[in-house]
Formats: sequence, C-alpha cells, structure tokens
Amino acid sequence: MIRVENLHMHFGGIHAVDGVSLDIKQGTITGLIGPNGAGKTTLFNVIAGLFAPTSGKVFLDDVDITGLKPHELFARGLLRTFQIAHEFSTLTVRENLMMVPDHQAGESLVDTWLRPAKVRAQEEEIRARADEVIEFLEIPQVADEIAGNLSGGQKKLLELGRTMMVDAKIVFLDEVGAGVNRTLLNTIGDAIQRLNTERGYTFCMIEHDMDFIGRMCDPVIVMAEGQVLAEGTPDEVTSNDDVIEAYLGTGLKNAGMIAPRTHAADTPGVST
Repeated sequence: MIRVENLHMHFGGIHAVDGVSLDIKQGTITGLIGPNGAGKTTLFNVIAGLFAPTSGKVFLDDVDITGLKPHELFARGLLRTFQIAHEFSTLTVRENLMMVPDHQAGESLVDTWLRPAKVRAQEEEIRARADEVIEFLEIPQVADEIAGNLSGGQKKLLELGRTMMVDAKIVFLDEVGAGVNRTLLNTIGDAIQRLNTERGYTFCMIEHDMDFIGRMCDPVIVMAEGQVLAEGTPDEVTSNDDVIEAYLGTGLKNAGMIAPRTHAADTPGVST
C-alpha cells in the first residue's frame, strides 16, 4: 500500500532520514521501532505530508504522493495520529468525532440559509456515525464528556475514533502507548486489531512499548541513525545483533526485548 524509495529529509546538516526505502503491505499492522533520534517520526511526517522530502519518493497504491499536503492525503485515505493527542478540548467526544468529515453542508453559509433541511439531514447522518464509532470503541460513558477532561489513554482512543469517521486506507499511529496505563492500552490494542481484521485498515505504528509491538505487529521495521537497520518478524528483529546493539547493547539480548507475538517517538519539527 505504501512504498518509500530512497527517501531523504535533511534539516541543514542533520540527515534525519537518510536513504530510507521500505514497503508497508496492505492489511498489515507494521511496527516501526528504533532508539530515540532514529528518524521515525520525521519519516512519518514526510509520508503524511507535514514535510516535503529533500529527495526520494512516496507512493500510495502505486500513485506518487510525494509532497502532497496532509489534507490532500486525508482525502485519499492516509491519516496519522500524534504522540500528543490533538483533540478539540472544549468540545465533547461526540462533537470531536463529528468535526472530522470534510465538505459538510453546514460549513456553507448558502446551505445554512437556503438548505437547512440538507444541513440537518447530513448532521444526523454524521451523528449516527459518531455514535457507531463510540459504540465500537466501547466508550459510551464519555460520549458527552468534554474532551479536555479525558485521560491520556481516552484521548488516544478518541484519536483512533477520529480515523473511523472517514474511509481510511492506512493510519500512521505515533506512540499510542505513550502515557497510557496497561488496561487502557489493551483496549486500544484490541480496537486496532478489530479495525484491521473487521474493516481492513492497514496500520503502521511507532511504539517504544516492546511488549505491545510484539503482540500487535508483523512485520517490524527497525530504524537507526535515519536508516532502515532491519526488518522481519518480532522474533527475527529481536535476535538481530545489530538491532540489539542499536538499543542497549548486548545485555539486552538475554533480557528479551520483545515479548512473543500472540496475534495479529519522536516529536514533530526538526527533532528526528
């Protein structure tokens, strides 16, 4: 679904992404791991249109999308979430979901004045979809809660729910586990797997929680110093000496970096 060819992203003398080539296959939950500063989030930002690459190409379904803006990629079904949730903090959970679909009739002054029935009908349709998402994520208890009052994990669930309000093809998840307690992380993981198996979503996720990666992802791509270091199953990458060395050194090998798989972060800006 996604093909990256010899991608470079330079910030002055910093080569945040340095010749990355990789494929993300349709229907997979692909993990992207690596030590801090490896270039993972910068790669996400380039693929998702926040940065135009210094050089190289990105393809979605064999169509060149290099340099397209986020709203253009959104319309093509490519979405991303952020390590820090970007909710509308003064709106309810339901209202946050209802904000997602574009080209809403209520955004047009003409439709609001001259076609109020059209506006009401579309709003009810969007509300029904939002309620379906709330039910899918099993969070009806916070449907009318102000989003700014949610816990960190609930905000991550809301971010995931927002991707369900449109016809997403592929979703890039940036550290869904950051700051989330284990119980809620399991809920998020279950929702991701259900979206993958029941609705055909393709995912690529940056994550530092190696147990979570081991449970969720196959394949796993490892980055270090702006380049792809290794790729394979969780077991294959965790037994790779170069990967072990890139993380914590050879002492990590015996500790077991990623738990066995049971089934199928950096920050935006100049940081890598």
